[in-house]
Amino acid sequence: MPLIKVDLIKGRKPEEIKQILDAAHQVVLEAFQVPEGDRYQVVTQHEPYEMIMEDTGLGFERSHNVILFTVVSTQRTDKMKKDFYRLLTEKLEKQCRIDPKDVMITFVTNGAGEWSFGFGKAQFLTGDL
Repeated sequence: MPLIKVDLIKGRKPEEIKQILDAAHQVVLEAFQVPEGDRYQVVTQHEPYEMIMEDTGLGFERSHNVILFTVVSTQRTDKMKKDFYRLLTEKLEKQCRIDPKDVMITFVTNGAGEWSFGFGKAQFLTGDL
């Protein structure tokens, strides 16, 4: 855990999406120190008119390659979040040729009781995890 939700504009090839997901997982492993098999990722593709991602007054323009990463997770330290932001944009630029200005990241924090990994149990609460 965490769950990484990726929203992007339709048109990328399956191998491009796999590269993006692989890069994101590498960053999760590095920034959060989670086990290798702790991989939960969901991609949603949108029509261009369905994603409006402006600059919040920072003075730049995004391209049609914009990607929104939503990280749903238990609480992480500010350092972990900063490392995640930096590492993800670096890896996406290097491995996928995605401009850092086209990467937006947000965290949604929840607690241990909000997760069930299957079987109708809250594994964090039962002690299974």
